[in-house]
Amino acid sequence: MMKVEQDIMELIEYPKEGILSKNLIKGGDIDITLFCMAKGTDISTHTSTKAGSVYVLEGDGRFTLSGRDIRMKAGMHIYMERDAPHSLQAKEDTSFLLTLMR
Repeated sequence: MMKVEQDIMELIEYPKEGILSKNLIKGGDIDITLFCMAKGTDISTHTSTKAGSVYVLEGDGRFTLSGRDIRMKAGMHIYMERDAPHSLQAKEDTSFLLTLMR
């Protein structure tokens, strides 16, 4: 059963290396996942068949979207059209919410 309310900041936990993800909502027309990337972690260029939204909770990193570099800092919102090539680099421990929409 899905929780009606959650304090997302309390769910943040960083692995020593790599990425930790937690599905918050999955199903229907929307998926929301919390991603926690350890400092120095990269996600290579990829695409998604769904439109997406990234909301940075904390940290410092770089999000490259269709060849454009965007600084990942607390409060930054990034919208991605479906099939847009993107990659990520965490300069510091960085967490964000990824919302995928069908």
